Amino acid sequence: MSQTRIRELIVTPIAFGDPPLLNSNGVHEPLALRIILQLVLEDGTVGLGESPGGTARLERLQAAAKVVVGMDVFDTTAVAAAIDGALLPTVPSSHERGWTTSAVEVACLDAQGKLLGRPVSDLLGGRVRDAVPFAAYLFYKWAEHPALDGRPAITDDWGEALDPAGIVEQARLMQERYGFRSFKLKGGVFPPDEEIAAIRALAEAFPGQPLRLDPNVAWTVETSTYVARELDGVLEYLEDPTKGIEGMAEVAKDSPMPLATNMCVIAWEHLKPAVEQDAIQVLLTDHHYWGGLRRTRELAAVCEAFGLALSMHSNSHLGISLAAMTHVAAAIPNLDHSCDTHYPWNSADDVIVPGVLELRDGEVRVPTGPGLGVELDRDKLDRLHRRYVDSGMRGRDDTGYMRRIQPEYELRLPRW
Repeated sequence: MSQTRIRELIVTPIAFGDPPLLNSNGVHEPLALRIILQLVLEDGTVGLGESPGGTARLERLQAAAKVVVGMDVFDTTAVAAAIDGALLPTVPSSHERGWTTSAVEVACLDAQGKLLGRPVSDLLGGRVRDAVPFAAYLFYKWAEHPALDGRPAITDDWGEALDPAGIVEQARLMQERYGFRSFKLKGGVFPPDEEIAAIRALAEAFPGQPLRLDPNVAWTVETSTYVARELDGVLEYLEDPTKGIEGMAEVAKDSPMPLATNMCVIAWEHLKPAVEQDAIQVLLTDHHYWGGLRRTRELAAVCEAFGLALSMHSNSHLGISLAAMTHVAAAIPNLDHSCDTHYPWNSADDVIVPGVLELRDGEVRVPTGPGLGVELDRDKLDRLHRRYVDSGMRGRDDTGYMRRIQPEYELRLPRW
């Protein structure tokens, strides 16, 4: 059989440490879930992929593993079609199927690059930048995960950030450790005026450095418009202040600044109504959402045609995803804003061998080795898989975890 044929797709769920980061839905649990893919070819070449975790996505990737065996790793169109066929009709949403095909496509591209001796960015048309800029991702957070159900408190070295002074100090640490030159605050946690004060404190502490605020649809249209006017000239853009394309379009009518999203435009069918209603001016791409790296490259061209600026969305992730994000961002000419990344919050539990990916001066240099350019730490993968098995955690539940600590907590969106 040809050396380019897929012999096996190994699907490994893992759990890794996550700080108590607050958001509009509650708070991050002590563990976050991810899924690591090893796409093994007949000649032994292994391509790596990474996906968000949870039972549903694990089951879909396990279904994909059964249908890709024997397929040619270079025929990613056929691989995606086979996965689509395996998931239909039980997964009718193309967006949800895209989560599965994207992870497998990244593993295919990593394997292709290793066979050819070329980096993934070359397979995407070549890089237009040697380093990709990222923004410091700031969160309101507790000093620790409180002691709970016999478990001791879990501390971290970032400390508490529950007011403007705490957010500024967190930003200083981020800049000191990683050299970030732009900052994003996850809002939707405190009343809007308190978060406006935090942004103004950041603007004073880091003059001239780009700022953005993301309350994750915690506000009404009226509140969103109020905040946009209050922070006119301070923010580069306001991200997902209110729910849905229609709500964002209402805010956009009176907003003096661009609106961005990774929530209301997350599938191809959302683009047309968003453009028609002028609901957004910045799209946060995410190859996990949109079906892979090549589809993200195509998405960038569509956004260029319609005058939408680009940044990149992030969720709790490890180094395989960061490498994939970096390669595709390097190959997109119209990358208008620095990308988001959770990597500083989660990198201590990474599954890749250290030494290739490094956040320095607010950037990640594009790996130049074959494929993604990263190597799997198999001992670490085994440990994180055992943590997954032992934890019993099978899905993310920010609200449920918050209620275990604050039983009176009520999820309301919009809240203000």
